[in-house]
Formats: sequence, C-alpha cells, structure tokens
Amino acid sequence: MISNQDIKNICIFCGSRTGTDPLFVTKTEQLGQEMAKRGYGLVYGGGNVGLMGAISHAVFNGGASVKGIIPHALSQREVSGVTVGEVEFVEDMHTRKNLMYKLSNAFIALPGGFGTFDELFECLTWIQLGIHAKPVEDASKKGFIDERFVTSIVFSDDPVDLLNRIETAAPVKSVLDWHDVVPKP
Repeated sequence: MISNQDIKNICIFCGSRTGTDPLFVTKTEQLGQEMAKRGYGLVYGGGNVGLMGAISHAVFNGGASVKGIIPHALSQREVSGVTVGEVEFVEDMHTRKNLMYKLSNAFIALPGGFGTFDELFECLTWIQLGIHAKPVEDASKKGFIDERFVTSIVFSDDPVDLLNRIETAAPVKSVLDWHDVVPKP
C-alpha cells in the first residue's frame, strides 16, 4: 500500500476537449486545486486545451509542479497559446506513456476518448503483469466516452454476423475524428 508521503506526482489521463458536460471542467479544476493544496505535482499529456488545460492550469495556479509530456505529432492539436509548467516534447506515444508512468506515483483517469482509454488500460495491464503496483483511479463515471465511439466497435459472438457487420461498417475514421466532434448542448 502506498502512503501519501510516497506520492509526489499524480498522472492525470484526460481529454484534449472539455467534453459534453460543463461539470467535467468544474470537477477537473477542483481536482487540480486539491492536488496543489496537498502538494502533489501533476504529470499529464502536455496539452493546454480541453481538460488537459483545465487540470494543468489549476495545479500550476495552486503552486504545485506541472510536467507535460507530448509527442511532436500532437503538439499542433493539443497546444494552443501559453502552456504552464514544464512541457517536454517526445518522439511518439510510447515514449510519452513510458515517461508519464515513470514520473508518477499514482494515476487518475478523467473523461476523455480512446487515448485516455489507451493510457488507462496500459497502466492497468502493467499492474496485472507486476510491472508496477501504483494506485489507479477512474474518476469518470459520467460520460467517459461518446456513444458514437462505442457504436464503431462490432460486438457479436456469431462469426457470420461479425464478418457481415465489418463488411457494412462505416469508416471508423469518420466516427473517431475528435476535431469534428461537436459537444452536445
């Protein structure tokens, strides 16, 4: 069991968009303020937009350290304007995740998309494989993923049905392009 004295940095997995509910930003900012109040630094995906921007500014404005890690390929999408704390640009997503895991003592997943799922599931897989035993929490009970993303995955236990549905499926890219996603009112 990890004690609060062992926690120096918490890694937050979250979206580069604010999501469909204004409460996401409010709760994200509250989490960042509470982290700073308790002296926990932030390790995150490096963007300054969406929930990544909300968490980084809240922690930074609270006086705690902020370390963002972002692949060069995402820098134009996820960085707009002024960043806070230290931002490190890396070559790829694998390097980003590995560095995020190394620098963190605990992990929290907030609302996001498949990138957030990827980070969370890899972190959980590492626990299962015995690579680490750091705490992992999912704070995203409401609206974690847009229902359109789920409909892009084919679920069936019938081989014929699986192949039929794959052959008639809409192009996944059209469903998953987060730049075309418009928040619901």
